Amino acid sequence: MKATDPTAAPRPAAFPPVKRSEIFGWCCFDFANSAFTTIIITVVYAVYFTQVVAAGDARAEGWWGSALALSQLGAILLGPLVGTLADALARKKAFLLGSALVCSLGTAALAWVGPGEIALALGLVIVANLAFALSENLCAAFLPEISTPRTAGRISSYGWSFGYCGGLLSLVLALVLLQALQGPATWTFLMTGAFFLGACLPTHFLLRERARPRRLAPGESFAGLAFARLGEMRRELPRHRTLAVFFGAMTLFLAGLSAVVAFAGVFATKALGMSQAEIIQLFILLQIAGVAGALGFGHVQDKIGAKAALLASLALWTGVCVWAWRCTGKTEFLLIGILAGAAMGSLQSASRAVVATLTPAGRAGEFFGYWGFFGKLAGIVGPLVFGWVATATDVRLAILLNAGFFLAGLAVLLPLRLDRTPPEV
Repeated sequence: MKATDPTAAPRPAAFPPVKRSEIFGWCCFDFANSAFTTIIITVVYAVYFTQVVAAGDARAEGWWGSALALSQLGAILLGPLVGTLADALARKKAFLLGSALVCSLGTAALAWVGPGEIALALGLVIVANLAFALSENLCAAFLPEISTPRTAGRISSYGWSFGYCGGLLSLVLALVLLQALQGPATWTFLMTGAFFLGACLPTHFLLRERARPRRLAPGESFAGLAFARLGEMRRELPRHRTLAVFFGAMTLFLAGLSAVVAFAGVFATKALGMSQAEIIQLFILLQIAGVAGALGFGHVQDKIGAKAALLASLALWTGVCVWAWRCTGKTEFLLIGILAGAAMGSLQSASRAVVATLTPAGRAGEFFGYWGFFGKLAGIVGPLVFGWVATATDVRLAILLNAGFFLAGLAVLLPLRLDRTPPEV
């Protein structure tokens, strides 16, 4: 999910004209960072960690979920400070590329982690995923600068589409490395680090830094400004009850989605005995289905409204979890994966549309920042719960219980009126 940092500075009155090449450069970061989530968090390294690094230890799933939760907690704590520093110094792009470098190097370093080196592996994953999460904030904080209220949704969707393409290409490259070149799984970690760093080069060359540095007033500090922004969120959200309740629902169903992203590959391996190549092929289809789902539900949403689209998507996700619990064959799981891909694209697309609809005019950066905060909170809850449930029982029961997140989100959404234009505040 792409969200704007809650510490982002207000949009200046006048920006230099935005060129198409600059929008392309911004989208390239989505293209680049999708390789990390696809290869490391979901498809290849999650399985490699549980099967090779942790050598099949029964606690592996719990450790994996805890590492991802800890990195998201770090992003919640550090995000406001990093965002405030980047805004005050007018160095968002430098911070963005710095976080990409840290994530890339941490990812590549996983190639040298051997069996039994669990603490080192988890440490590198925490650092890399923390840098990735911070980079998401910093990248999205450029959106108000390169768009207008009328074009923000369209330009954001360009980035989303680029992200799916980046994930798809990284999966194809991983499949080539593993099958055509008969390389070890560690090659894919090196490839992913290089992919992220190389694919974000257009961002470095094409995206402009439009903000202006600001000086601290007497008695001010960057840390004080960061915590003041969090205090503003605590005071501001209760004034927008519908949006506040929606963020609660969103935290629930994105917790379920985060768990699926973190453990889908592990589930395919442990429950169905799928090979690494088979899992990659499955997720290539899932990425394509995700694009189709986002586009298809986008058209449906325009006709039936964001709430109906969200409810349909949550019903789909509930069915996916229950079906996966009962699934016994690889072909059957392939069909589940296609359905999950379509549901994933539709859920994320409809959620962003609801926030855009309910956000007061001229305050998109601020409220999409809140979206990012609650999305990262979901990233703590979902993997942590799934990982330790799987450790205490098994992955099948964990995926069944994960349906509860989607059902709870659906229940909170039902009484809300979402398809309306927000007042100007």
